[in-house]
Amino acid sequence: MTLRYIISALLLMTFLMSGTVKAQNSDEVLVVDEIIAKVDNYIVLQSELEKTYLNALSQGAPATPDLKCRILAQLISGKLMVAKAEIDSVVVSDLEVENNLDRRMQMILSQYGGTEEQFEEFYGKSIEDLQEEIRDQIKEQLVVQRMQETITSGLTVTPAEVRKFFSRIPNDSLPYFSTEVEVSQIVKIPEANKEEKDRLKVKLAELRSRALSGESFEELAKTYSEGPSASRGGNLSWAARGMMAPPFEAAALKLEKGEISEPFETEFGIHIVQLIDKRGNEYNSRHILLLPQPTEEDFSRVEHELDSIRTAIIEDTLSFERIAKEVSEDKLTAGGGGMLTDQQGNTRVSVDQMDPVVYFTLTDSLDVGEISKPMRFRMDDGKEALRLLYYKSKILPHQANLKDDWQKIQRAALEEKKARILNEWFNKARGDVFINIDEEYDKCGIIN
Repeated sequence: MTLRYIISALLLMTFLMSGTVKAQNSDEVLVVDEIIAKVDNYIVLQSELEKTYLNALSQGAPATPDLKCRILAQLISGKLMVAKAEIDSVVVSDLEVENNLDRRMQMILSQYGGTEEQFEEFYGKSIEDLQEEIRDQIKEQLVVQRMQETITSGLTVTPAEVRKFFSRIPNDSLPYFSTEVEVSQIVKIPEANKEEKDRLKVKLAELRSRALSGESFEELAKTYSEGPSASRGGNLSWAARGMMAPPFEAAALKLEKGEISEPFETEFGIHIVQLIDKRGNEYNSRHILLLPQPTEEDFSRVEHELDSIRTAIIEDTLSFERIAKEVSEDKLTAGGGGMLTDQQGNTRVSVDQMDPVVYFTLTDSLDVGEISKPMRFRMDDGKEALRLLYYKSKILPHQANLKDDWQKIQRAALEEKKARILNEWFNKARGDVFINIDEEYDKCGIIN
């Protein structure tokens, strides 16, 4: 299996986002679509395969003769994992599903100016409708991820395995990488001032009084809450202890059933919470969340702080990587010293995959080794923040080799090893479930 094949396979995995469909009424399904595979009570539809195939092509997957077979194999493997998860009692909580769904909705909204009205105008459907359409899909995707993580947990590759993997790749199959760059960032999110937070606490206290006077907490949440759960009346479903932010959990667990807390603050904003019920180690709650907005003065304060950090780094009194780990507020990059990564986790990012805003900042304003001045940007969750960019290195176009591309080759070798382990698991697990594939796809040899 070549490095190019492994990399294309990794890309392919990102396209397999269609949800697992559970057969409820096979006769009804057949009227509108054709079932091409069944795994216990789970099915693969012809439309599902075609949609995923077209998505893969549109995202750059190579149109090899076996691409559709590989996609079908991955879909069936996903159905098998979901079926086995039921047998093995591997579960994903409703809260995990809702949190994942909320993050996706926030990312989608951020692409439309952060407003539901712009989204509805473009798509012709509401956010609530989209959530209902994809909730089951997301749950099943999370189950598949949980099963894969369980099966391949702790798997690593040694340097010897990496070199052996690379040695098997013919020279004419080595991929050619375009220009790549290494870029780090230090991100600071301006925090709203005390006056703004106090104003929201007063507003929430008024809403609490209205609820205590008989108004529906859920209706108030739908009208006033600024959190992603607003459309559900603020309902957060059942959560185990330790899953919510500590201040939220502490406030909720102090309450008796039906009680409403005083306003309190977490990293997500200002809340009031109503306890719906408790059972053992779990609790069910709903909340109203208001989001404090920083002022221009707050942004200026953070800009001055980042400018001081930049000066100290340039004068060699501070390390960019160390400061990023200590103060950067972007959770995805802070732990890695602020390094930006591509979809596969590589710190050397092709300029073709680079965020256009970052790319143009590098090309227009910075040379290798330089640090940008503080600049505003919008994070994936829609929040406005400030950051410093460090243009660490630039790698010119080249053919893959161990010296320059160890990280990519190591990841490819690990993914090949994971694929082998998952394939072995599939061969063992298929005996525990019923699998039937339409004879049209016998040529794929999936069962064999």
